[in-house]
Amino acid sequence: MNGKTKHGAIFLAILLLWLKTYLVYKVSFTLPIDHFLQEILLFLNPLGFLVLYFCLAYFSSPVLRKRVILWLAIIYSIILYANVVYYRFFTDFLTIPVLFQTKNVGDIGNSVYELVYATDVFLFLDLIILAYLLNKPRWKSDYLLKSKDRKKVFITGIAILAVHLILAEINRPQLLTRTFDREILVKSLGTFNYHLYDIMLQSKSSMQKALASNLDAEEILQKTKKDTTHDPELYGIAKGKNLIVVSLESTQNFVLNYKINEKEVTPFLNELADSSYYFNNFYHQTGQGKTSDSEFLVDNSLYPLPRGAVFQTHPLNEYNAMPEILKANGYYSAVFHGNNKSFWNRDVVYKTMGYNHFFSEEYYKVTDENTINYGLKDIPFFEQSMPYLKDLPQPFYARFITLTNHHPYLIHEDEQWIEPYPVDDGTVSRYFTTVRYADEALRNFFNDLKKSGLYKNSVVVVYGDHYGISERHQDAMAQVLGKPNLTAYNQVELQQVPLFIHVPGKRGKQLDTVGGQVDLKPTLLHLLGIDTKNDVHFGSDLFSEDHHELTVLRNGSFVTDKFIYTNETCYVKPFGAPVDIRKCEPYIEKAKEELDQSDRIIYGDLLRFLK
Repeated sequence: MNGKTKHGAIFLAILLLWLKTYLVYKVSFTLPIDHFLQEILLFLNPLGFLVLYFCLAYFSSPVLRKRVILWLAIIYSIILYANVVYYRFFTDFLTIPVLFQTKNVGDIGNSVYELVYATDVFLFLDLIILAYLLNKPRWKSDYLLKSKDRKKVFITGIAILAVHLILAEINRPQLLTRTFDREILVKSLGTFNYHLYDIMLQSKSSMQKALASNLDAEEILQKTKKDTTHDPELYGIAKGKNLIVVSLESTQNFVLNYKINEKEVTPFLNELADSSYYFNNFYHQTGQGKTSDSEFLVDNSLYPLPRGAVFQTHPLNEYNAMPEILKANGYYSAVFHGNNKSFWNRDVVYKTMGYNHFFSEEYYKVTDENTINYGLKDIPFFEQSMPYLKDLPQPFYARFITLTNHHPYLIHEDEQWIEPYPVDDGTVSRYFTTVRYADEALRNFFNDLKKSGLYKNSVVVVYGDHYGISERHQDAMAQVLGKPNLTAYNQVELQQVPLFIHVPGKRGKQLDTVGGQVDLKPTLLHLLGIDTKNDVHFGSDLFSEDHHELTVLRNGSFVTDKFIYTNETCYVKPFGAPVDIRKCEPYIEKAKEELDQSDRIIYGDLLRFLK
């Protein structure tokens, strides 16, 4: 039996999966290639893993070996396909913490259905070919393989992997220190080597809490002390007033003042901008936890984690969240959300963060007619919430989480108050119709606040929680924005979400201040006259002249008043032209340091030592 026959079945499986993985990289993932070495890495990176992976087949008996080879191929294909589906919406890759969020899947059926394509069957065609060929008589399992033959295959896999890692390090020095950028990791290491690395990171992060000490907490406290300066005209202007915060699901800033057939997409938000402090340079900073990450950012002024959602991975940590701080100042706090209370583990986390009450789905009259996408539609949600809101002890902090403007952006025809955008991309086309619905729901809510008498005694904050249209839809979005194509600079700009802070008795004003969700906690507390000098936080007051205009996104990109940095390129504003990287260097290390310090606080549960 020659060497070709001895290893033929395994080599066939490796070849088919290697080619399929490379095809997925090119077709299903949008991984930008800057030079030829990156293309070589992209082509090579599945091979070393596959050779070593299929060495597992040699541990099975010769009689079962073909079956083991097929099952290894099936497992590999399922994991690869799971990444494809996840990437279609999030433009990101699966992590170990995300895999433990499976209890959320039942609530996102519509979204998952939209992300599965009929053509996906072709991604499993190689398995049919493999099963067919392995059943042929010529593929007699490797009965006569000697130990030295198996070692040769293993050594070959190690050699390929070593060459691959050397090339990856040449292409991107200090690759493994940039764990927040999964695109670079997958492009350099490959999907499955990245997953192995992710397992290592998960083990490391799990150990941090056990090894943390009071000294770590004191060190972090010194490093995170922020300038607590504030605007003297606004500090305490809303002292003793109610605080109402509305999270607008998937609402990006580009929809403001946008028109379809001369009709405004957000007529009420456009009006609200005139009567409120409107920040038009405000960014979401969420990671894989999306809406839950935005809640975490706003209430804690800490960054979300690079992998998974804090609400799922660290729900019982000690936090110094806004509800706790406000409770110490005589406030009652509540959350309103027309969805399952356990989604994103909210029923647990809200207690941890000090909320007094959670009005979840069970408090609402939910029917087939008033639900769509993830739960209760926004208009009945606000309507049914008003009686509960009016009964809250005052002053109160009330958070409202809307739902209707969520992927896949479905709404009944009689509630489509604007036409879908004329583009051959259903997600982008429908997005405008659900944004318009959410805008009308918000108008009704403000009217109800006025009728109830709460409006004049409340600071009302409205903000977008995260992006709605991912990079997967960049061709359609280029058409929406009237651009020939979208650059990396444009993609960062699209992470802008609206922020409105309506303060009773204050006239509206548009502010160009660069800021992010991490800044909301100190900003709102200062408006209420509560000092934050002893609080561990990473944001700063958006109204302060000393506000540091460095807004760090969770993937390591950042925005300043003059530059945008992303994909290791520095762009000058407002033109988006690449400039010398040295222009951004003063901020690069600072951005990485902030993310790392926040991660240490959460992974180590360091705030427990400061209570």
